[in-house]
Amino acid sequence: MQINKAEYVKSCVRADHYPTDGLPEMIFAGRSNVGKSSFINSLTNRKHLARVSSRPGKTQTLNFYNINDEMYLVDVPGYGYAKVNRSLKESFGRMIEEYLVEREELILGVLLVDYRHKPTPEDIAMYGLYKYYEIPTLVIGTKKDKVNRSQYKKQEKLIKETLDFDEDDVFVAYSSETHEGREEVLEIFEDLIKQYHEIIVEMEQE
Repeated sequence: MQINKAEYVKSCVRADHYPTDGLPEMIFAGRSNVGKSSFINSLTNRKHLARVSSRPGKTQTLNFYNINDEMYLVDVPGYGYAKVNRSLKESFGRMIEEYLVEREELILGVLLVDYRHKPTPEDIAMYGLYKYYEIPTLVIGTKKDKVNRSQYKKQEKLIKETLDFDEDDVFVAYSSETHEGREEVLEIFEDLIKQYHEIIVEMEQE
């Protein structure tokens, strides 16, 4: 998959604000400091598509990015930031869960975890939410370039065991600095988009 177009479309807090063109969507979730914006910028090869904030927890909406007029990346508020008050955290949770429950166009849940560390309780809860709603999941281990090569297998094992990783899901270690893992992720996206359209065609023929 080659990305020729990647642009911010809109920010939403309610279902009636979501795009209505029927393109498949992939949601991106992770801790506030996991490098989510850097990952999106690296994946799309756009330096400033997603804003890399010096203040974690700044994103407070679902941000939709159009990719090639074929799909949307949906960036959600980062979790685990201590300075975000409880009521705001709860509203984030409701907003995300509403999206997971209601959105028929959702074809993949992407969870970003720090490749250097054991997943946090929030990471485990987010992964569990994907599994509860039976959403196919891709786990991205960010900051791979910060880990010694000899530790790769150990870290992947630690992450999978902590998450109680479903073997039907996919894990990719990724570096936003070197773009290692990028082609693998884009191939996954391309396959899922094809499957989505095949299902749509089958439904229309019935």
